[in-house]
Amino acid sequence: MKRFLAIAALAVVVVGCTRSAGGVGTQPGVLRVALQIDPKNLNPLLNSNTTDAFVARLMFEPLVSADDKGNPVPILLTQVPTLENGGISKDGLTITYHMRHDVKWTDGVPVTSRDVKWSWQAIMNDANNVVSRHGYDDIRSIDTPDPWTVIVYLKHKFSPFVNTFFADSDQPYPVAPAHVLAQYPNINEIPFNTEPTVSDGPFKFGEWSHGDHITLVANDDFFLGKPKLKQIYLRIVPDENTSVNLLKTHAIDWIYQASMETYPALKDLPGTRIYWMRVNGYYYLQFNDARPFLRDVRVRQAIAYAIDKKYLIQTLTDGTDKEASADIPDWMWAYDPSVKPYPYDPARARALLEAAGWHPGPDGIMRKNGQPLLLVAVTNPSNVTRRKESVIVQEELRQVGINVQVKYYPGDVLFAPAGEGGVLQGGTFDISISGWFSGVDPDDSTQFTCNNFPPGGYNYSRYCNPAMDAAQTMALTHYDLATRKKAYARVQQLLHDDVPAVFLWYLNQMQPISVDFKGFDPNPVEEAWNAWQWSI
Repeated sequence: MKRFLAIAALAVVVVGCTRSAGGVGTQPGVLRVALQIDPKNLNPLLNSNTTDAFVARLMFEPLVSADDKGNPVPILLTQVPTLENGGISKDGLTITYHMRHDVKWTDGVPVTSRDVKWSWQAIMNDANNVVSRHGYDDIRSIDTPDPWTVIVYLKHKFSPFVNTFFADSDQPYPVAPAHVLAQYPNINEIPFNTEPTVSDGPFKFGEWSHGDHITLVANDDFFLGKPKLKQIYLRIVPDENTSVNLLKTHAIDWIYQASMETYPALKDLPGTRIYWMRVNGYYYLQFNDARPFLRDVRVRQAIAYAIDKKYLIQTLTDGTDKEASADIPDWMWAYDPSVKPYPYDPARARALLEAAGWHPGPDGIMRKNGQPLLLVAVTNPSNVTRRKESVIVQEELRQVGINVQVKYYPGDVLFAPAGEGGVLQGGTFDISISGWFSGVDPDDSTQFTCNNFPPGGYNYSRYCNPAMDAAQTMALTHYDLATRKKAYARVQQLLHDDVPAVFLWYLNQMQPISVDFKGFDPNPVEEAWNAWQWSI
């Protein structure tokens, strides 16, 4: 049972309004954010989706972050390790981190190298329900010769390491407080997960009314400067139409990661501006290759031909996003323009299904050995775009003889760790209709390599190809961009040919915010990296 910290002094107060349009109006110093889903928990080492990571980042800090252009910046460190400054050894196997001396947890205990080493050990502890160990499992050992120095010894070269290890990767873990958590054999169900009363970020935990709201208050002793906001009120609003109305009436100031379906209602909304967050991300149909009907690549290719991407983009994003060919967006250095998207070709889709032994029955649904071609698609209905997308995809696949049953799950169930009943981690689906945010590095191995199957990775497709592993090894064991670019060209071609997923469009994430909300400057992974500079 969740326990709540009820502190009257931390309750939301209605202060003088600077704007009113039939609603509460802007509350100076109080940022009100609408979240589609309630976090699974507030432990920064157990976050499993972008909402979890966003909330955690308001309270906890990583070693390295990135600025709005994706350039690495030190947070808990004095400098980002590089080959040039000696932080990365010449052989690429030793990374040395020098920590700041002025960072403290909110209980006054210094943040030290012990916290970093213990946080790594917690991620590697099989008893903990972490969703990814990618990069962390490439570490042979960690030395902490003093409280301010962390020396990491790698098993082999891993070129994205600095942007992965407690940094803004596709699984952005902050550092956690060892002096509070090291006492537990595992951290899956402990009081800290619902009441993280010790943190080191710009905001501190105030209250969590599960399913309704989370209140955070300013950490006036934050080491990078006193936050300009007094409070952040995170309101759980599962229906985006409700969020739009709340923004219209100025009862909230930001719809976090709004789906593109809301764009027409928001693009000309008075008192609101749209911030376009360029991310290493996309929308896609992800296949579970372990399921019997999807093991045949011809079935997956048939689905790719059956999907009218251009229609989806025009209908669901108002034409604002670009058609995807693979997973790396066209603004990143690793993008390969020679890989082309599958064209919309229903006739080709049906021909591939028939070549795979499927033939239409009297109801038009393809059958093999008397079995209908029935696939289970899963998504979270709180996202309006995905909900509408599921209906369109269901109809387009039916046109080529594939019967799709859509199942809707709350986001905190769909994306939860396997140990907590997560649908994607548990593999109880055929197709996932979802989106993906990756890290500031093009590293996508956590999704597409054989050793990243859940529960220790994000390879929800259960896709395994030795050729892909070889290409990923080349990309991850060379530090020069030319070699890595060649490797990622091979990766993108294999994704096109093997179709573990149909990549629909590159994600230009819409963030509708109040015109009174200042300082919002997200990097390509994380909105809250500079939250202490926000004001309203």
